[in-house]
Amino acid sequence: MVSKITKGIKITVYAYFVGRRMQLNSLVNFFNYEITIENTTNDEVQLLQRYWLIKDVLNNDEEVQGEGVIGEKPVLQPNESFTYTSGSLIHGDLGSMQGYFTFLNLETSALFHVKIPLFKLVIPSIKN
Repeated sequence: MVSKITKGIKITVYAYFVGRRMQLNSLVNFFNYEITIENTTNDEVQLLQRYWLIKDVLNNDEEVQGEGVIGEKPVLQPNESFTYTSGSLIHGDLGSMQGYFTFLNLETSALFHVKIPLFKLVIPSIKN
């Protein structure tokens, strides 16, 4: 589990291995990750967009961006949190993800980025 606070928004990530399977004649490893977003500011904020950089040891870098998360654009009051689970796949046995969320401060109408800390995608049997 990793956490980071950027501009008063705390992001906590927990990632875990789900399994592997063949996809288009290639073995891929599936991971789920759970993200908790906590608003520690005094303002109401809304998550608008996400950006991910997904890497693996085979140098298959992938960038993913889009609106909201899991089809939602949550609004967070001060001291409120939102948790969601999603997933990703990598082609090698090790990888990582990092990125940022774009938020709107609903009090000031200012847009700002919140870093998603780098977290590793590791198959449990090769941790050492």
